[in-house]
Amino acid sequence: MEDLVIRDADVVDGSGADSYRADVVIDDGRIAAIVQEAAAAGCQRPKAVRELDAEGLVLSPGFIDMHAHSDLALLRDPDHSAKAAQGVTLEVLGQDGLSYAPVDDRTLDEVRRAIAGWNGPGDDVDVDWRSVGEYLDRLDRGIAVNAAYLVPQGTVRALAVGWEDRPATPRELDRMRQLVAEGLEQGAVGLSSGLTYTPGMYAENAELTELCRVVARYGGYYCPHHRSYGAGALEAYAEMLKLARDADCALHLAHATLNFGVNDGRAPELLALLDEALDTGADLTLDTYPYTPGCTTLVALLPSWAGEGGPREILRRLADDTTAERIRHDLEATGADGCHGVPVDWDTVEISGVTDPALGDFVGRTIRESSSLRGEAPWTTARRLLLDDGLGPTILQHVGHEENVRAIMRHRVHTGGSDGILHGAKPHPRAYGTFPHYLGHYVRELGVLSLEECVAHLTGRPAARLRLPDRGLIREGYRADLVLFDPRTVAAGSTYATPRTLPTGIPHVLIDGRFVIENGRRTDTLAGRAIRRTPL
Repeated sequence: MEDLVIRDADVVDGSGADSYRADVVIDDGRIAAIVQEAAAAGCQRPKAVRELDAEGLVLSPGFIDMHAHSDLALLRDPDHSAKAAQGVTLEVLGQDGLSYAPVDDRTLDEVRRAIAGWNGPGDDVDVDWRSVGEYLDRLDRGIAVNAAYLVPQGTVRALAVGWEDRPATPRELDRMRQLVAEGLEQGAVGLSSGLTYTPGMYAENAELTELCRVVARYGGYYCPHHRSYGAGALEAYAEMLKLARDADCALHLAHATLNFGVNDGRAPELLALLDEALDTGADLTLDTYPYTPGCTTLVALLPSWAGEGGPREILRRLADDTTAERIRHDLEATGADGCHGVPVDWDTVEISGVTDPALGDFVGRTIRESSSLRGEAPWTTARRLLLDDGLGPTILQHVGHEENVRAIMRHRVHTGGSDGILHGAKPHPRAYGTFPHYLGHYVRELGVLSLEECVAHLTGRPAARLRLPDRGLIREGYRADLVLFDPRTVAAGSTYATPRTLPTGIPHVLIDGRFVIENGRRTDTLAGRAIRRTPL
């Protein structure tokens, strides 16, 4: 007898097709049978060891978070309800060109410091791996949800070249090609870049193109956080489209937003650029989060020259009054490349997390608010925070535009990605709320997308990008990575005031047919594993 039958569910299968009513049978971690309208037709209904009444609930494939920063969180926190409770059954890690594999001892220490604002200092996690394959093996010991991995180009450059702002030598480029190839052979699904983060941003396009040619040979995709989301954003998108075309590589645009005042209302221009590329044969997708503010680290706003040499050199420059004044001028007057070419507006930069609890009073306030309370200039406050917290502060940057968010999420190659940073006392609510916020706010309340369209954006379409042969759709024989939610009540509980509140209206989540959320509560099941690249 089969393991489980889900009775009378409204099936939204991830393809974008109309929903239908069915009993869905699960056996040995897979969908064994789908019996449509069994009760109405008077058919013999399937039986199983366990039956779950899904009357009034939608059954969909598990949601795929195409842009996650849970690289250490999955190991640190086995519960991981931040994602599991949203119905996320797969996260894509290794984003924005910086993560923890491949590394050596030197690079690991540098990367830990560089992205402490994303994942905490990281010294509470036993990093017993050095290669991509070893990291994936560590995930295979059991995690809350499944995880795929992108080889992080900035980490690869740090390992082969260092944190210097110069072209790679031929020998260094060969080493980077080798590292990317090894990561893909060991199971990575592609390559990521963070082209406003050091040291990845020091790479010229010719270097990136060579790495993307390696990715293309393995059937992976390139996922760039490109060189600007502010001034020159459209040119930066066009640059990535050309790079991918030159490398003959599939392209997935990370958190494809248009932020800052210079881009208000310009989404139609971006979408026209994407449509032109698609119409001429580009293999192209993108992801977005359904919120206006961005989230990153405070140190990421600094000009690229300030990051040369790595985190220790950044701290040395910040401690020097003359150099710190030069940094301030680039930030406030010129518009640093780390701040997307736009002069920083300290009213929009809110501290969302710090590493040192003694600095907790800064959390939840903008730099401007904290500087006013201290009776000092905003840059003095920002500089003090960076030095005292060892580059650890995380920020929300309130620079987005709602009309751009809505327009981009409607696009035919759009997928969902939370860009969720789980570290910090007051994280962005997207970390806990992205997927129910799509379903509750943008589907039910606003009607920006139909339910079937939205589910396809969050399931079938990302699974196709990842080339997953048996996930992302409700089909017989597919993995039973499934979500049951109430379309009348599903909603994000997280807000800017209470960002760690779990969602409502998602009573059940299964991975490989095993309940990770049951009756709205997290079970102790660790059903997640590493999802490796499907060979060509």
